[in-house]
Amino acid sequence: MPLTVPSVQLWLGLVLLFLALVWLSRQISLQIQLLVYCLTRSEERATLALFLIFLPGILVHEAAHWATARLLGLKAGKFRVWPKRQGQQIGLGSVSVQSGGALADSLVGIAPLVVGSLAVALISHQIFNAARLGTALAQGDWLATVQAFTASLGQPDGLLWAYLLFAVANAMMPSSSDREPLKPVLLYAALAVGMYIILQLPLPSLPQLMTWLGPPLQSLSSAFLFVTLLDLLILAGLSLTLLLVGRQPL
Repeated sequence: MPLTVPSVQLWLGLVLLFLALVWLSRQISLQIQLLVYCLTRSEERATLALFLIFLPGILVHEAAHWATARLLGLKAGKFRVWPKRQGQQIGLGSVSVQSGGALADSLVGIAPLVVGSLAVALISHQIFNAARLGTALAQGDWLATVQAFTASLGQPDGLLWAYLLFAVANAMMPSSSDREPLKPVLLYAALAVGMYIILQLPLPSLPQLMTWLGPPLQSLSSAFLFVTLLDLLILAGLSLTLLLVGRQPL
């Protein structure tokens, strides 16, 4: 049975929001470093500022690696939480984990994204009632979406929770080393799906699966939408500040 239009829209919306978050995370990291560098003329201070801003999320990221490795029975050493430049890349933390094969290594690599997404969904819905944003956007009411977003930030301790949400969401993205073991697993998965489609094998449980996945995917989409708006607001503020600082004599 083919996927219904709402199911396709739900998956497509979630993927697009995730890709937007990946892009926003990179831009925000770059803008933070550029701003601090313009103020201090120090790459080390720019890196340190990025590390300190994302510290809560970095702790969650590395702890997810460590805990998943231990749950899978892999040896995991102490994790390092401190910035370190490696050529053109910046490592904000690391944890040494024994290799357990492609599948186990992939689970360890993807753990920060899974744990981070769960934390993002929990904070977005429990503190900010992100479902209101998803409902307003689904109705095509952009003004109501923005109003719901700004009203959410007015919750008790809203700015503190918004910072924690920002730090976790922007630090949960897999690093290049996290993505490396995923390549063969994704390749085999794509081949399996391709063969399944080519052979036109039946999908008797797909409608039930989509029915079961629908509510959690909708909740995650609403949470990602809230973080996307938050990141856009912060990126706009950083860009404006960087523009003003760039015009000032050093």
